[in-house]
Amino acid sequence: MDSASSRQGAQATRRVVVLLAVAVFINYFDRGNLATASPLLKAQLGLSSAQMGILFSAFFWSYAPLQPVAGWLAQRYDVRYVLGTGLALWATATALTGCVSSFAALLLLRVLLGIGESVSYPCNAKFLSQQLGVDKRSGANGLIAVGQALGPTCGTLLGGVLMASYGWRATFVVFGVLSLCWLVPWSRATRGGVTATLASNSVPISYRELLATRSLWGTSLGHFSGNYAYYFTLTWMPLLLVKVHGFTMSQMAFIGAGVYGAQAVSAQASGWACDRWIRGGAPPERVWKGVMTAGLCGVATAMAVCAFAGANLSIALLLLAGVCFGMQSAPLGAITQTLGGARGAAQWMGIQNLCANLAGVLAPLLTGFIVEASGEFVWAFVAAALVTLLGVAAYLVVIGRVVPVAWRSSPSPA
Repeated sequence: MDSASSRQGAQATRRVVVLLAVAVFINYFDRGNLATASPLLKAQLGLSSAQMGILFSAFFWSYAPLQPVAGWLAQRYDVRYVLGTGLALWATATALTGCVSSFAALLLLRVLLGIGESVSYPCNAKFLSQQLGVDKRSGANGLIAVGQALGPTCGTLLGGVLMASYGWRATFVVFGVLSLCWLVPWSRATRGGVTATLASNSVPISYRELLATRSLWGTSLGHFSGNYAYYFTLTWMPLLLVKVHGFTMSQMAFIGAGVYGAQAVSAQASGWACDRWIRGGAPPERVWKGVMTAGLCGVATAMAVCAFAGANLSIALLLLAGVCFGMQSAPLGAITQTLGGARGAAQWMGIQNLCANLAGVLAPLLTGFIVEASGEFVWAFVAAALVTLLGVAAYLVVIGRVVPVAWRSSPSPA
């Protein structure tokens, strides 16, 4: 391939990576809209607190269990169509949310939202593992993590403003239609070959073989451990800042935005640094594991100290946690994509993401019991620190060498 063709191929791949990051931004933007709309929606539709709790959790009813299925689909079929179909489904569910008036219809649409969004990360894993070398994966994963960090922040701020001005129904419809517009550049960017080769060498791996792989359980435990503190912060930080430390709602919003902004900057910076070190000759495994464990140790330290900190120090520690959350994003994806390789990355990520999202169920629930029993957040922070340290053990002890697994030559039939 001549240099001009190589440059064109690299530019096409970069466009797809940017669109994958935008899709993750839309993913987190759309899934958080219900929480922003909840005060208005609850009052207008006469929903109980129990019904709102069901609606909040319904997304994960389909999203988490379908991760292995989404991984199989992404591995078996062309990413262009799997991700495009998933986004079309979740964008349509978002738009239709503004048109319904019953609890049952809202519940159905939240489940459909989870079904559509379930394909996102397996598709990312497959594309990056097959199209990018080890010296470029960290930066791409870092960019995708920027979308993950900014999606809920922008959704909360922009969604709140628009809902206050135009109502929640119009806002959901507008956001859903705008999400569908992503399909236009996606169709153009993937037309003519960027992902056309992915379907031909993507026969799924046997799940028995996948589940027998020790490193899969290591990455799943590591991802779960990192997610525990993240979901703890995501769900309980507003209440902690307002009720415990006495900040106003507006101050809390700016502090939260600062934490997620720090996460976004750190994710891209750590991805760029990892790629630079690897291109400079550093072993990828040492770079990825080193940055990953440093991020986990930073989060554990921030959580442990925050248990006994006052208001001002807590802000600094939460910002530190945001930086360390971002540090983990690039190596986490790069390690998974390298281990799973071209044939198994999507399915690997499906199983890993299923385990990781269990932290979204466990962290808020366990924190509530701890705070209820003790009357304070001290032991909840200590629990988050200890669970995070399990991730360090997972990456340093459970995961073996970070090289593509040699899958058996006879994959399971479709």
